[in-house]
Amino acid sequence: MASVTFEGVSRTYQGNVEPAVASLDLDIKDGEFLVLVGPSGCGKSTSLRILAGLEDVDEGRVLIGDRDVTRVAPKDRDIAMVFQNYALYPHMTVAENMGFALKVAGVDKAGRAARVLEVAKMLDLDELLERKPKALSGGQRQRVAMGRAIVREPQVFLMDEPLSNLDAKLRVQTRTQIAALQRRLGVTTVYVTHDQTEALTMGDRIAVLKDGKLQQIGTPRELYETPRNLFVAGFIGSPAMNLLPGALNDGRVRFGGFEVKVSSTANVQAPGSSVVIGMRPEDLSIAPASEAGITVTVDLVEELGADGYLYGHVNQGGERHEIVARVDGRKHPSVGEKVVLVPTMAHAHVFDAQGGNRLG
Repeated sequence: MASVTFEGVSRTYQGNVEPAVASLDLDIKDGEFLVLVGPSGCGKSTSLRILAGLEDVDEGRVLIGDRDVTRVAPKDRDIAMVFQNYALYPHMTVAENMGFALKVAGVDKAGRAARVLEVAKMLDLDELLERKPKALSGGQRQRVAMGRAIVREPQVFLMDEPLSNLDAKLRVQTRTQIAALQRRLGVTTVYVTHDQTEALTMGDRIAVLKDGKLQQIGTPRELYETPRNLFVAGFIGSPAMNLLPGALNDGRVRFGGFEVKVSSTANVQAPGSSVVIGMRPEDLSIAPASEAGITVTVDLVEELGADGYLYGHVNQGGERHEIVARVDGRKHPSVGEKVVLVPTMAHAHVFDAQGGNRLG
């Protein structure tokens, strides 16, 4: 096991002006499960491939432990990678796939068999060792790919969207298994996904990337409760945070008849500066029509059993703004109704509209 460090790492592909990864500084602790998350093209897979040695580095360096591996060949980095498409050898059995790296390393047949059986039991694959990949389900193939990485006992696991080919139910089940297994093994793990729900439920910490640049790194709770900027606020959370325009005056922002006190106005130029108010769907509740709040027209109610999500719109400043609130799944307004939503002001977020930075 070892820590991983990116020091000012940049990578620009030939023919591109903008870098795929720009001056990335990242410290991953020994034994930590770190998730790289962001939209397509944000640089997360490139960062993982740089760590694996599959992409060159134009600037900066990469360390595994205290060892500089920037120019070290992939096979000499002591890492194991789990790919999106599993990358299993179709002509080999499960046992042969899992033990192949040990065979290449010169481990004798008896040693390979013992290690493969140990890991197979850990992953509930011991009954499938003689099958070939074509006889396995997607979830079973994914576990074989995991097993192949585990038997090597590497310093670092790298996982590139390993659950994207699974159906929704199996994906939920498998992500729980992966997180539990990583904690049991204690191996430093870097996990790439575009699914922020996966990121929130699996990682010890999450690094959010956009356009090759690190936007924020922190625990799932830190990113959810105190997003550093508008991008992180809108990306982390499902449904996404409601973001509505407002104006700052005397260090306060008016919001649906309520006021938000802003803790920092250092980046705001003058009173009346444009800001964006953010509210999570669960921080908006339906109130009697006589109460002060935000009057919303209901466009759709998404029922999810006990809970539901009200999708509506509000007209503010002559413009239409979409808004989402969590409601009781059994008792909720109907489409076309007008309801008053009251925000929980203690959980309001305020961002500078121009720079996107958090103000309070």
